[in-house]
Amino acid sequence: MKNAGYKENFLSRFGDKDVDFRREIRAGITTFLAMAYIIAVNPATLGATGMNQNALVTATCLVSGLATILMGLYANLPFGLAPGMGLNAYFAYTVCGTMGISWQVALAAVFVEGIVFILLSLFKVREAVVQAIPLNLKYAVTAGIGMFIAFIGFVDSGVVIKNEATFVGMGAFTTPKVAVAAVGLFLIVVLEKKKVKGSILWGIIGATIVAWGYAFINPASAEFFGISMPKGVVAFAPLSPIAGKLDLGYMMNSKNLLTFIGIVFTFLFVDFFDTVGTLVGVASRANMLKEDGSVPNVGKALMTDAIATTAAGLVGVSAIATYVESAAGVEEGGRTGFTAIVTGVLFLLAMFFSPLFVAIPTCATAPALIYVGYLMLESVKNIDFSDITEALPAFLIIALMPLTYSIGDGLTVGILSYVIINLIVNFTVKDKAKKKKISIVMLVLAVIFILKLFLPAIMKLF
Repeated sequence: MKNAGYKENFLSRFGDKDVDFRREIRAGITTFLAMAYIIAVNPATLGATGMNQNALVTATCLVSGLATILMGLYANLPFGLAPGMGLNAYFAYTVCGTMGISWQVALAAVFVEGIVFILLSLFKVREAVVQAIPLNLKYAVTAGIGMFIAFIGFVDSGVVIKNEATFVGMGAFTTPKVAVAAVGLFLIVVLEKKKVKGSILWGIIGATIVAWGYAFINPASAEFFGISMPKGVVAFAPLSPIAGKLDLGYMMNSKNLLTFIGIVFTFLFVDFFDTVGTLVGVASRANMLKEDGSVPNVGKALMTDAIATTAAGLVGVSAIATYVESAAGVEEGGRTGFTAIVTGVLFLLAMFFSPLFVAIPTCATAPALIYVGYLMLESVKNIDFSDITEALPAFLIIALMPLTYSIGDGLTVGILSYVIINLIVNFTVKDKAKKKKISIVMLVLAVIFILKLFLPAIMKLF
């Protein structure tokens, strides 16, 4: 796949006539609106630990804004970063909830994870992992992420709901959430068909207006479905209740060290492979991969993620991740770091206007995720299905990312199956020329994945 003239130096692009800055701005706004739900969701999730929710709003916006701007300036990639979903749930409900560990210690684990990430990035370990993934699997990651974010969109819109008997089921199409999402999706499709620029952005805005209109007419019913009018315009809360409160003393006690390492490793593993999967999938969809299938400036992108996670522990939020919703901005034409800078600036502004952005309901951003998921599925056509040793692992990635609700888990099973299948096939093939070369990095990853998946069960036997 060609990289469509991608230039790694961001500053050199200011003078390029082929860069449409209006398009980049539009893309940055779209990415921000697709990610804006984190401004409300992250404080609500971490607030379950006893942390100050108002301070969490400020911290979420600040870290997300600065991290995303750094991504644009340093890595020149159109990706947004924010506290990772899943990572914040593990922080709040497992570490602080089930394990009974204080949020101050959990923040220390986030900080240490960030330091480890910086070291892994400096020694190019994370970069080697990204580059080692075979091209067919990279196409599968793009499609898998497409299915994953579409699934998120269907859940946010109320089209797919939890069902005790079948795990998931069809929601009622008569609810306001489904109606709002349908308006947004149809608006995107019609505008896209008519070649109107900014169709995804207009879809989000249109759906939000409809949602707020319903909340104005029938506030009680709207509130029941998670829709409400903005409760004000300007708001700002200081960081002092949570910033700099991490407790590093916990790990100094030898009795706590193994527990602390386990928490850090879980943060590390989920963050690592979610970010790797997102970078590969979204870059592939943006046609930014180099001739050899590698992601441009991947080392800088991963270092940005590592620095942001370290800062998150200091400021007072959970680990940072590169957001799959960046694909919405990419579909609007975002190709350079300027897109990320626009997104980051909007996050910083949101610190002072958070009531507006918190009030954007997920059913209004759901149409963008569904539509982008449809577009990303197109990469399936690039997968070589004639070679089952490539195609089956690719299929597992595509299927399991949405079904496990995890980019990292889908990538784990896909890479592990790729290595095992090809090792078995290589063992049965006598002609050395027909044996598939498996990189050392992929072999090491397979060993790590086996330990992650089976070691806990084995340890229980002793």
